[in-house]
Amino acid sequence: MTDPFNASSITPCPGPENRRGFLKMGLAGFASLTLPGIMRLQAASPVQNKKKKAVIMVWQPGGCSHIDTYDPKPNAPREYSGPFGTIPTNVPGINFSELLPMQAKIADKFTVLRSMRHGSPGHPAGTLRMLTGDPDTRDKEIPKYPDWMSVTNYLRSKEGPRKNPLPPYVGVNFSSQRVGPAYLGDAYGPFTVSGDPNKPNFVVPNIGLSNAAEVKQLDRRATLRQKLDTLERSFDQAGELQALDEFETQAMTLLTNPKTKDAFDLTQEDDRTRDRYGRNSWGQQLLMARRLVEAGVDVLSTSLSGPLCGRVNNWDDHAVNHHVFDAMRFRSKAYDQAVSALIEDIYERGLDERVLVVVTGEFGRTPKINYQPSTGAGNASAPAGTKQPGRDHWARAFSNIWAGGGIETGRFIGATDKFGEDSIERICGAGDFLATIYHHLGIDAANVLIEDFNGRPTPIIADQGKPIRELVG
Repeated sequence: MTDPFNASSITPCPGPENRRGFLKMGLAGFASLTLPGIMRLQAASPVQNKKKKAVIMVWQPGGCSHIDTYDPKPNAPREYSGPFGTIPTNVPGINFSELLPMQAKIADKFTVLRSMRHGSPGHPAGTLRMLTGDPDTRDKEIPKYPDWMSVTNYLRSKEGPRKNPLPPYVGVNFSSQRVGPAYLGDAYGPFTVSGDPNKPNFVVPNIGLSNAAEVKQLDRRATLRQKLDTLERSFDQAGELQALDEFETQAMTLLTNPKTKDAFDLTQEDDRTRDRYGRNSWGQQLLMARRLVEAGVDVLSTSLSGPLCGRVNNWDDHAVNHHVFDAMRFRSKAYDQAVSALIEDIYERGLDERVLVVVTGEFGRTPKINYQPSTGAGNASAPAGTKQPGRDHWARAFSNIWAGGGIETGRFIGATDKFGEDSIERICGAGDFLATIYHHLGIDAANVLIEDFNGRPTPIIADQGKPIRELVG
């Protein structure tokens, strides 16, 4: 194996591919750290710019059935409405599915947007539509445009040196198909946290080192970085070395500032709070999300995926994957508890003006139930060959929920038809969704352009929209 501390093992003139490799090494590969930047940031307070607006996005990969959650259709035929009853919320005139009793009790603290719609029916295309604004309806392997999280990270980096040692953008078990920073470069992607934060032995590696030997070892790597800094900047046609410096300085700060470890440490929460969110991966992910934005993270994305979803680890409730209604029952308690705890906490801790919480997937599920043979037994799925109900992809109408952000809550926006098939009132698209998030963050999406790989000024929302006025604080 090549010795990472041996300067002779480094290619003298790394081209763009090698530089991208350094970026992708993340916290594991500190062969290049700028010592002055390290020393400047090591002394920084972990909580700066508390007034800066932040967003927590809770992602439902695969798409959540709007009819079985926030937009029930009790008067529709059974092949649409499904088996679940409706329950009143604490807001007169608003009813939810019986699967969401905890959220129903705090419906006055969030707003339901019931009239989302776009034209991208596949998971990759739908995800790209919602997170990047890409209007292309084709499923793509590589994103053409950066997602809103990376764009925010990039634009915030231009405001000046970050004094908070925590990264501005953190993804906690965030799984979305084929999105990322695209032409912005890997430096503007998330600091990634993976694993089950509910496990007793869960730790976020490579943060808050206190061992003197480890810090000394990193100083050796910093010396190597000084050697690399002598490379001709003329080779850096894409400005990647500057991004590399920013990324690695931030990463070194995470490694060496012991205060950063506290923000990720759920054991500092009392047992009652941890129980309130739910002693499972979803509950503890959302608790970590609250801790991190409270400590100064600007953008936090997290996915409600994995075993709590059912056999195929997501919300993609085709009949071949899940018995859709068993799947909704299987995941509803953990989902309802975690989301309601997060929303309540945002208000109780005085974060509701600064922090916007958005819960959504890439689309909804078909209003009309269909039946297909299961492809395998497991949680929420019958044995292979058993015919079971499912709902397929549906982008013509779906719901998401919004809390905090200084918005008016305790209401719903828009409506779908009697079967839940089409948005018919106050129709909102992915461009509107993104423009609303950007507006909260203080970004004028209609007038911000970023150069792409070819140097062309490119809008940050390709599928332009306007902030949804009812969701503007």
